[in-house]
Amino acid sequence: MSKPAIGFIGLGLMGAAMVNRLIDQGYALTITANRSRPNIDAAVARGAAEVETARDVAAASDVVMLCMDTSDSVEARMRGDAGVIAGLRPGATVIDFGTSLPASTKALGAEVAAAGGTYLDAPLGRTPSHAKDGLLNIMTAGDKAAFDRVEPVLQDLGENVFHLGALGSGHTIKLINNFFAMTTANAMAEAFAMADVAGIERQKVYDVMSAGPLHSGMMDFVSAYALRGDPNQLAFAVKNAAKDVGYYGRMAEEAGVQSIMSKCALAALRDATETGHADKMVPEMTEYYATKFKP
Repeated sequence: MSKPAIGFIGLGLMGAAMVNRLIDQGYALTITANRSRPNIDAAVARGAAEVETARDVAAASDVVMLCMDTSDSVEARMRGDAGVIAGLRPGATVIDFGTSLPASTKALGAEVAAAGGTYLDAPLGRTPSHAKDGLLNIMTAGDKAAFDRVEPVLQDLGENVFHLGALGSGHTIKLINNFFAMTTANAMAEAFAMADVAGIERQKVYDVMSAGPLHSGMMDFVSAYALRGDPNQLAFAVKNAAKDVGYYGRMAEEAGVQSIMSKCALAALRDATETGHADKMVPEMTEYYATKFKP
């Protein structure tokens, strides 16, 4: 069978890695610029076709993929005269790989359906380095028949491809996942900073904690920075962590409840974002807490 024509919007670190993987796998790619040129130029040099608008991307594609930073960005690219929905091919599938608000996802799903297409949410786990090798975790949700049609493409991008149920379920689970991950990371970062206050070596704190049931991948990611100065084992910016934990709180409010546990992590992440740490990696929150603890 011939491969579907792919449109891709959002060539940041993750999106660019995914585009390169798709090119490696023999897909025809249509792309449009978003914020910066280097990743666009690199993809065009490898054979991707660049067009002016998201509408043009949709008009050229059987499957439209978005990998954007916020729900607002996704909505801006989906709607309007120059948006994806305006150019959608009948029967096309649109996939949002970002971490978006479930309520926004469901609203866009209805609009895509009205235009004759299908919308899937498929947030991602793992990193751009996994993406370039087709080893992502992909948390897909939405119409099962549409998922079945695009699953071969997703399998070329991911090692673990899930179908999680109705539209919005993927984004819901991703926000729960990221709430837990970022709360844990912040707790570990503060633990190391508190060790500094108490005059205890960070390594000794790690040795004790990692010998018991608290040991986890997230502990090791934060420890890589706190103990060895390597922030890139968890290459996730503080500003993005603040966005995701904030979305988790909004999701809870839209469900009629108030998150309790996320509030402290969110306050710290937002303060860090506003005080010069926005583009630092989450493990570097260790130094944010250390600074806060100084008299």
